[in-house]
Amino acid sequence: MAEYVTRVNKEKTDAVNQLKEMFQESADYIFTNYRGLSVSQISELRNKLREEDTALRVVKNRYAKIALKELERPEVDDLLIGPTAVALPRKEAGPAAKILVEFGKENPVEIKGGIIGGDVFDVLQMEAFSKLPTRDELIAKLMGTMNAPIQNFVYTLNAVPQKLVRVLQAVADKKQEEG
Repeated sequence: MAEYVTRVNKEKTDAVNQLKEMFQESADYIFTNYRGLSVSQISELRNKLREEDTALRVVKNRYAKIALKELERPEVDDLLIGPTAVALPRKEAGPAAKILVEFGKENPVEIKGGIIGGDVFDVLQMEAFSKLPTRDELIAKLMGTMNAPIQNFVYTLNAVPQKLVRVLQAVADKKQEEG
């Protein structure tokens, strides 16, 4: 009996390698269902994501599964069903998730889930993640909190001379009235 030999198609291996290269550029992945979007809507979504340094790529599910497995990423086979586009943020995933959630309110794009920080997120977790403040917003809040005691101290120090000036002005005004 002849032994079964699997033939590997060069185009398919090239496609998987290309996906692996794309997936290596990003640490986080957001999987979406783009069924029902027109070409202009996909272009609009891509432009919005590009502003946040995020790429949106339509992928073949089988190739994506192979590429993610070879890159030793968590298994997301349940997210790779049906038409799939993957958002690949190069920096932060939060702004990309916000864009996808907001865009999905008016257009037929649905978040299936994602891989954020090495953990698999479902739809509800991705929506909750999209509502979190970005890293820059958190840093700004922290800096504001750290500056508040110093700022209050400066205001207090300024209040003493201001009060003295106001008292002296009031005394001068009273003497001028008296004559």
